[in-house]
Amino acid sequence: ARGLRPLSAQMTFKRFVEVGRVAIICYGPDAGKLCTIVNILDHNRVLVDGPMPITSVHRHEIGVKRIMLTDLKVTIPINASQKKLVKIWEEEDTLAKWESSSWAKKLRARKLRAATTDFERFQVMLARKERSAARSAACA
Repeated sequence: ARGLRPLSAQMTFKRFVEVGRVAIICYGPDAGKLCTIVNILDHNRVLVDGPMPITSVHRHEIGVKRIMLTDLKVTIPINASQKKLVKIWEEEDTLAKWESSSWAKKLRARKLRAATTDFERFQVMLARKERSAARSAACA
């Protein structure tokens, strides 16, 4: 059994820069938006497309350091047209899969929390105190 790796030595990393990988743009005017890698240009740059009607990201070249790869992947050919990309995103329900992921929920919660006013934060603090008091009363 030459060449077989023991179970403990198998690869655990699964987010590769590959055609069809869904990513989040983390820098620039499209920061926070989803995109799909359509082609790999070199070791540092990729061609991404939103698709535009769904994520409002136009097809452009971007550095790999400016995107965060997600666990999602769509099955597309290299340099797939936007029309084909939209069709595949809708068939595979990629946006719904993203919205149900814990990463998307965390980003939504962070955005919601950042948008709260001082009074809303005060109300949250009071509610937390109330819950804590009820919990400690139930334990005692």
